[in-house]
Amino acid sequence: MTDTNMTPTAHWQVRDARHHLHSFTDPGLILEQGSRIIVRGEGSHVWDSDGRKILDGMAGLWCVNIGYGRTELSDAAKAQMDVLPYYNNHFQSAVPAMIELAERLAGLTPPGLDHFTFANSGSEANDVIVRLARYYWKLLGKPGKRTIISRTLAYHGSTVAGVSLGGMPAMHGMDNGTLPEFAHVEHPHWYVNGGDLTPAEYGLKAARAIEEKILELGADKVAAFIAEPVQGAGGVIVPPETYWPEVQRICRAHDVLLIADEVICGFGRTGAWFGSQTFGIEPDFMPMAKGISSGYLPIAAVALHDRIFDVIAKGGLWPHGYTYSGHPVSCAVALANIDIIAREGLVERVRDDIGPYFQAKLQALAEQHPLVGERRGVGLMAALQLVRDKATRTVCTVEDNAAILTREACYTDGLIARAVGQSMVLSPPLVITHAEVDELVETLTRALDGTARTLGLM
Repeated sequence: MTDTNMTPTAHWQVRDARHHLHSFTDPGLILEQGSRIIVRGEGSHVWDSDGRKILDGMAGLWCVNIGYGRTELSDAAKAQMDVLPYYNNHFQSAVPAMIELAERLAGLTPPGLDHFTFANSGSEANDVIVRLARYYWKLLGKPGKRTIISRTLAYHGSTVAGVSLGGMPAMHGMDNGTLPEFAHVEHPHWYVNGGDLTPAEYGLKAARAIEEKILELGADKVAAFIAEPVQGAGGVIVPPETYWPEVQRICRAHDVLLIADEVICGFGRTGAWFGSQTFGIEPDFMPMAKGISSGYLPIAAVALHDRIFDVIAKGGLWPHGYTYSGHPVSCAVALANIDIIAREGLVERVRDDIGPYFQAKLQALAEQHPLVGERRGVGLMAALQLVRDKATRTVCTVEDNAAILTREACYTDGLIARAVGQSMVLSPPLVITHAEVDELVETLTRALDGTARTLGLM
């Protein structure tokens, strides 16, 4: 029971703290301070239980690409539920929405990615890929090719396999390490890791770390290399332009499969339907989620290149699947979402209009503000690197707490932004307006000013 004299916010906070374990949150913080109760959304904004209007600079979790409140998606969900709310895709079964979504995706993805299997989240999609990559090599008579190489600060999900694929120290620490047959190399962040090298030189160096790891492990033991076109949760790390061509050369030279994780980058975020198209990547596998339904319902997909499918199709029964793989209501919502992105030209808008505007405004802020050493990003995803000294590229320390201070000040002032390490990260809905970008940058600037004063930098 709760006190009837409580405010609506306090009422929800008490109930939440009593029964709910939050993701990526200190439970003690919830018990001490209470949670933030979000009750409504429209366009690029959400409202909390106190009635405050807040600009969502993160599009939920990188996913609400078409913005909040699009009734076309709820209409699509209801129409499918009225006809067939659920059926599975096991044992030779399918429903029209599954078939139509796979067909639609085949027309959007890079050439050769013509086959799809469905899951419920990016984490699950990457679990599927671990099994598929190893199964592929087993069918080819190379069962020893099992190790998958990833990067430090990579995020590929929160399942046991997803955590092992990823390179997040805190997530590894929870279970005292990773599963066997996963390896990691340095993430390609020139500003922090590049030293005296030019970005182009560092891009080659970072890519060749993959080759060094392949040779160390033995190419006959390495199944695949996985990476996001742009590392999202790792801090919107955009690799130098020399990086991806060299990565592809290395993977092909050593017969290592290439996995482009499009869970964040897909469906317009980088100014193309997929980040692979932005960076000229030709992957063997492509997991996708988040923007496929703009987060309105859980759904994910894994794209397989024809050369992979042709082997698996001859392998007999594929012993894998989820109860909700290709859930018909989620598929219907994803189709309606993709229709909106296409009809409203949101991919082209990110590429030609709002993306360049967003990046230019943040670049101007980075050049002028003493706390910001680097603006990095593409399309509608960006990060600002917080530094103590711009000239020497001296990054703020954990003790400075600069990103957390800035994040909290943003929220107090009506903006949701994300703190990743010593960076501020942004990924707003693709429908954000120029005026809303201006609002975002102005709010962020005020927050940065306050942090800089706290640190004695202003």
